[in-house]
Amino acid sequence: MTTASRLLAALAATTVAFLLQVTVAPHVAWDGVVPGLVLLVVVGAALATDARFATLLGFGAGLLLDVAPPADHAAGRWALALLVVGYVVGRLGHDHQPMPAGPWDVEQVRRLRRPPLHVVLAAALGGSFLGTSVFALTGLPLGETAGIGTMLDVVGRGMMVDGVAGLVVVPVTVWAMTRTRGSQRAPSRDPWRPSGRAVVS
Repeated sequence: MTTASRLLAALAATTVAFLLQVTVAPHVAWDGVVPGLVLLVVVGAALATDARFATLLGFGAGLLLDVAPPADHAAGRWALALLVVGYVVGRLGHDHQPMPAGPWDVEQVRRLRRPPLHVVLAAALGGSFLGTSVFALTGLPLGETAGIGTMLDVVGRGMMVDGVAGLVVVPVTVWAMTRTRGSQRAPSRDPWRPSGRAVVS
């Protein structure tokens, strides 16, 4: 996928996730905690691309959450939180399986498009914990977070709803970010194998 098409896919996924998060998600909120669909798009992009791209996407997506209605908090809190999510998930997701610099073959693209369930779930839960925690902690000095007890309650419930939503949002985002790689030549490494050893097919 070219940089331009990857950027377009990221912008489209972020926009759709944002619209769903502010219009549909409030109707399925759990005591005021809505699924972090934009956060989960950043997590999916981190798995499908690299830490640098995911960090920049996280900052931009977080800034959108900060300034677009119905934002009721200090600008910059979500931008910082999602920036951290993109960087950490991108690094952890690819430190042991670096993304090949060259073009990919059909089989490797297929594997990348379908990350294992445990990878999707771990990334969604970890990203949710990290993003919600950073957002809540930055609200403490500003008086926008009620207290440690409330913060822990929100983080816990946020992880549960994001874990469920992540089973759909993360794979869809990964697919969207990798959809044009099928026409390219392939390297011989399994993208989800920690050892990065060659796969014999």
